[in-house]
Amino acid sequence: MDVLILEPLHADVLQWLSARHAVHYAPELAGDVHGFRERLASARSVIIQPSVALDGPTLRRAPRLRIVGRLSVGAENIDLDACARAGIEVVRPASASAAAEAEFVVGALLQMLRRVPVLNDEGLLVGRELGGTVVGIVGVTPAVKPLVQLLAAFGARAIGYDPGVHASDATWSRAGVEPVGLRDLVAASDAVVVLLGFFPRYVGLFGERLLAEAKPDQVLVSLSHSNLFDEAALARALTDGPLAAAWFDSMEPGALDPGRPLRHVDTLQVTPRVAGTTLQSRVRSAWAVARRIDELLIGVSASGRGEFRPTAPDELSDLGDAPKPA
Repeated sequence: MDVLILEPLHADVLQWLSARHAVHYAPELAGDVHGFRERLASARSVIIQPSVALDGPTLRRAPRLRIVGRLSVGAENIDLDACARAGIEVVRPASASAAAEAEFVVGALLQMLRRVPVLNDEGLLVGRELGGTVVGIVGVTPAVKPLVQLLAAFGARAIGYDPGVHASDATWSRAGVEPVGLRDLVAASDAVVVLLGFFPRYVGLFGERLLAEAKPDQVLVSLSHSNLFDEAALARALTDGPLAAAWFDSMEPGALDPGRPLRHVDTLQVTPRVAGTTLQSRVRSAWAVARRIDELLIGVSASGRGEFRPTAPDELSDLGDAPKPA
């Protein structure tokens, strides 16, 4: 078997891949660990759902496996180190969801700025416009370029920070972002957008001291791991200021349970990782992953195309436009 597919796949993509390789399409195996491992033993590649764990013991039962595909950028369910040791390439589309994420961020900003009123000089509670604001972007991902373009259309200015990208790097100018330090960004921004990839060293990056320096009535949108934030400090910043509102598209399980600091914060909006999942992004992702798997199976190199994250999780993503499906 060339390709084992557990992820529901667009019909055109599945037909194209099936015409080129021996494909076994079995989404039902996502809930059958024994059946999945049995089928995986004879597979050269697999496309898995986020709910399917691919760890060291599972990989040891798959001696023919050389490619693992996911339609989303995340890899929380994949042991990347074990894949690297086994010589297995992890295929993830780097830019397929960029446009969707950018649109989501702008929509969240518009809602918070308008729906969470602030006190003006006349003593009235009023909403705000996105035009004329300064938006601080933390983290360089493929979503930055389309996000900056959308912000510019509204008349907003973008500044940015990424601990892995020096201020002199050409990435900033290509994206149309002015690089600044993190504290300066937080202090100067009317809105902050957090896209930063998660690493253990970043746990609690947005803590008491940093959040206390935020510009008054600042709004915040995060598509990143919520552990980047100290939850007690975030709750205080939302309840007592300076933050007016925050929108998280990813919150760790239990963070809103009774007794936790964020439980009763009514200026916090949480959505279940929907920013990058749209009809269009799913199709782009499916085509991108299928084509890369096809190239690897037939031994054609696709180096330099910038469409996929390599196995190394700290590799920066390309900022180019998303590939167009045929």
